Amino acid sequence: MKGSSSDFEAFVAARGPRLLRAAWLLTGDAHLAEDLLQTVLAKLWPKWHRIADGNPEAYARKALVNTFSSWWQRRWRAEVPHHEVPASAAADTYAGVDLHHSLAAAVRTLPPRQRAVIVLRYFEDLSVEETAGILGCRPSTVKSQAAKALRTLRGLPALHTHAQEGEHGVRH
Repeated sequence: MKGSSSDFEAFVAARGPRLLRAAWLLTGDAHLAEDLLQTVLAKLWPKWHRIADGNPEAYARKALVNTFSSWWQRRWRAEVPHHEVPASAAADTYAGVDLHHSLAAAVRTLPPRQRAVIVLRYFEDLSVEETAGILGCRPSTVKSQAAKALRTLRGLPALHTHAQEGEHGVRH
């Protein structure tokens, strides 16, 4: 039966990993991502009987973004820890992992709205219209926020380092 407890459990089992990935991309921290997803699922459960017949995954994504935004607005943001990886002359067998972490770190430097657009458009592979629906804005806003975010990401030196590695196999 739609809206039942077992239906909610099946939804969490099927869509939970993808929602957790989106939460991790938004927060940049595995523990915060788990907390974010758990908070969202706790909000969804009492409403499950109403949202189960619609598009619960879209509802959950929107709740993730909204909850993340409210957390971000309240959070103290004075210090941001970072770590530079030492240069290596040899080919890096973990370059893919490094790129993944660098890209995730780069996405976390974006303002929350741009970060949400990038996560929904490029990591969740949603259309401009779907992203606009989740964020409650016009498609033109999604496009302009995506363009600004991509311009910022293209200008980050850490990502240029990975582009050079891809071309030459060695970090310069």
